[in-house]
Amino acid sequence: MPQVNAPRLKAGRPPTTSRAQILAAARGLIDRNGWERLTIRKLAAEIGVGATTLYHHVQDKEDLLFLLINEYGEQVSHPGLPEEPRERVIAAAATIHDALAAWPWAAEVLTTDGFIARLGDSPLGLVEAVVAGAIDYGCTPDHAVYVFRSIWYYTVGEILVRSHTARRGNGAATTHHGAFFGNIDAEKLPHLAALGDRWAVLAPRDTYVDGLRALVDGLLAQGVAARA
Repeated sequence: MPQVNAPRLKAGRPPTTSRAQILAAARGLIDRNGWERLTIRKLAAEIGVGATTLYHHVQDKEDLLFLLINEYGEQVSHPGLPEEPRERVIAAAATIHDALAAWPWAAEVLTTDGFIARLGDSPLGLVEAVVAGAIDYGCTPDHAVYVFRSIWYYTVGEILVRSHTARRGNGAATTHHGAFFGNIDAEKLPHLAALGDRWAVLAPRDTYVDGLRALVDGLLAQGVAARA
């Protein structure tokens, strides 16, 4: 005989999943497994929903990665940028570098030309600062784009090399063949042979800002000379 007073489960909508929950879970998966292994299916399993539910919030994995990057960009503190154009370019570029150095996987996602169009207002504010600084210094708008692109390539390259080196282990390159340049022909490559193991000590030094200043000086001078 059925129990008339037995409780019944109420039918209704499944628990809602917010964008904040999705992004937090995605960050956790990236921290544990790397951004390359992130999939919508794995993310759905992590949250405990069906993959179809996530597609109400994100179009695909690339869309999800840019949502994460833009959310992170909104949290990056922008310093008061200097009035002097050259220093403004350097300060904005250094801010971009420091933000991406803390999240190197984002630098890998942003290695395709055209990513600028998918950035939010806060990250774009730093791009604007570089371009505006170059124009205020005396470069044409076209050359200002070249200035930003050159700085961007230098910045991303530096971040990825350091990130990949750290992933492999600091001593891997030095110990792979014994002494760093111990087995090369000193007659054919005298300067490298003379450096020997010093290369392994000098190369990892953090000279980003020094290199940035030299690069910016050359780019701005080139732009002014071309305009003149």
